[in-house]
Amino acid sequence: MWSGRQARFRPLACGVEELRRRRREREAALRKARREQHLVSKRLLREDAEGPCAAELLREVEVQQFLRLAQSGTDEKEREKALVSLRRGLQHPETQQTFIRLEGSVRTLVGLLTSNRALLQLEAARCLHELSHSEQSAVAEACLPATSYLLTYLSGHSSDFIELCLYTLGNLIVESEAVRKQLLPQGIVPALAACIQSPYVAVLEALGYVLSQLLQAKEAPEKIIPSILDSTLPQHMLRLMQPGPKLNLGVAVEFAWCLHYITCSQVNNAVLITHGALATLVLLLLDLAGTVQRVDDAGLELFFLQKQPSLLPEGLWLLNNLTANSPTFCTSLLSLDLLEPLLQLLPLSNVVCILVLTVLCNVAEKGPAYCQRLWPGPLLSCVLNTLTLSDTEVVGQSLELLQLLFLYQPEAIQDFLQQSGLQALEQHQEEAQLRDRIRALQQTAIHA
Repeated sequence: MWSGRQARFRPLACGVEELRRRRREREAALRKARREQHLVSKRLLREDAEGPCAAELLREVEVQQFLRLAQSGTDEKEREKALVSLRRGLQHPETQQTFIRLEGSVRTLVGLLTSNRALLQLEAARCLHELSHSEQSAVAEACLPATSYLLTYLSGHSSDFIELCLYTLGNLIVESEAVRKQLLPQGIVPALAACIQSPYVAVLEALGYVLSQLLQAKEAPEKIIPSILDSTLPQHMLRLMQPGPKLNLGVAVEFAWCLHYITCSQVNNAVLITHGALATLVLLLLDLAGTVQRVDDAGLELFFLQKQPSLLPEGLWLLNNLTANSPTFCTSLLSLDLLEPLLQLLPLSNVVCILVLTVLCNVAEKGPAYCQRLWPGPLLSCVLNTLTLSDTEVVGQSLELLQLLFLYQPEAIQDFLQQSGLQALEQHQEEAQLRDRIRALQQTAIHA
């Protein structure tokens, strides 16, 4: 009996492979675009209200004068003032080039950074931060002598100073492989693992930025991610993404990006399962969805998604990455009874709906044993609801899920027919993007 059904569905299997290929290509393109957008965005901290137009172009003689005063001024106030003037000058690209050409300039800054004068330390760190924000890799590499000290200060007591050091390190990591190559043996991973236990939200957000820059490096799968997975960072990241009164959305978004890059690497995603990644992720998504759904104001849902556009999609992207090529992760998702929680997210928005359907397709395409866990149950009514939507991408993803279910769980076809599934398809027959897939699905259902 099964062999006869298998032969009948052979043409459909080809269509599924084509849909699967298109989906993978679309995901790869989206992932690449999102990665590039995130990668190029360095972050800048400035205490005062000056903007880019306030940057002062300093001549070489002025740079030398400010360095000399900062190093050996008559009193601490004069030294601090000289560093403030230098910092403002370093906001200008030409001043940055002048600075790194001067012999001993970075050494002087490092000396001030390691002094026992807190105000001078802070201003020296701000000067390095301005240099780290440069778009020129030569400027970033000139800061190499400072990296070991920046790492050391991550274990300090001032949260503001730690935050500044973190963003400076993150900016340097983006720009230069030489910087990354130096930071690894200097112990950046253990330093971050200690720093992630900080109680300060600003520090945790900055740490997430540094970590995401490390994880995006081209050498990350071979040289960085294994050491991160061997550290305590994964369980702490997941701890900070657990729903509850202590959850901070900004921190959760940063670490969602980090976990996204780890799962994309496919280095050792099983480590994340041992730390409860799937359950944590789905519970977080449900908590966020519940927050939106409990609000009386109908317009607030859109406001919320615009204010925090990253967290729900990022969480679902993580689930997509985990389940795309791993039967083990799909088994874990089903064993943890996470199907119904995922289905609860479908009505939230079209973007969320597409990603949930994509995760379900990942599970369904693993074969008959997995489809038997999806059907029967609440899945059919949920998919029928998505077929009533006007968004063609949502409907297209729903059709792909149905095709996979019909292929591997033929009993689903009868349920589909009994619940007026064909009528739900008819409203989309005139849409060019969906026409061929709808006809194939209709023929499969009719001749089953």
